[in-house]
Amino acid sequence: MTLIAVIIICVVLFLLALALPLLSRRVQRPVSRSMGAGARAGRKLPGPAGKVASKSMGSSRNAVDKSAGAGRRLRGRLPF
Repeated sequence: MTLIAVIIICVVLFLLALALPLLSRRVQRPVSRSMGAGARAGRKLPGPAGKVASKSMGSSRNAVDKSAGAGRRLRGRLPF
């Protein structure tokens, strides 16, 4: 379920960055911040579960940031 939500967020941010690059940054910041908060909360879990939870939220945050950045880069290359 979480994986599907992250994929949907990535697609929405990519399309938003393609259409409205400045607005996409305003949307990307809170999403990235909440993923970072999830990673910090995951670190507090005991044992290996904390490592797994923190790593999965951190990699989700990286994926969201990369997809939004890719949309903005593609927008910069478009001829219009």
